[in-house]
Amino acid sequence: MESKKSIVTIVVLAVMLMMTACHPNSPTPRPVVTKEYREAYLTRHGHCYDSIEASVLSLDLYSEVLTLDSVHRMQGTGYNLYVSDIFVEDSLLTVGTYTADSVAQRFTFLPGRDFEGMPTGAYLLYVNDGKLESIQLVDSGYFVVRDTLDGIVDISLHLYYGSTTYEAHYQGPLMLN
Repeated sequence: MESKKSIVTIVVLAVMLMMTACHPNSPTPRPVVTKEYREAYLTRHGHCYDSIEASVLSLDLYSEVLTLDSVHRMQGTGYNLYVSDIFVEDSLLTVGTYTADSVAQRFTFLPGRDFEGMPTGAYLLYVNDGKLESIQLVDSGYFVVRDTLDGIVDISLHLYYGSTTYEAHYQGPLMLN
């Protein structure tokens, strides 16, 4: 009788151990990349799509010591975040939240896509010593534009590509291209 109790106890303990070991794995958190941008350019394209009433802008952000030379080639090392096809009411980047969406409507921007080997929409370039090292297409996300004083804009970006979260920030003037 004593051996049956020992066997039952061992079986109960083994089952309890297996049950605690069988919890589904919690999802692995996305890696987070954080960047501060130091220079930003805004390009106004106007009403360039016949089927869309919104005006179109593009935003071009540069980090670290990445600069443009006199013929607009990137020099130095850093990140370039390019967001094309931002759909706005007029021709201004107004205060608000802009969301990645394949449907072109106000307060949206197109996610990154590969178009015949060229990136389009929203994408992130890494340039090392003037040479392009990587291109990451933005799958989804959003950015928030806040006004500050004296023509200074504050932009917080929360973007996703693959399994990576990309958080970026820019505060300064928007230079017109």
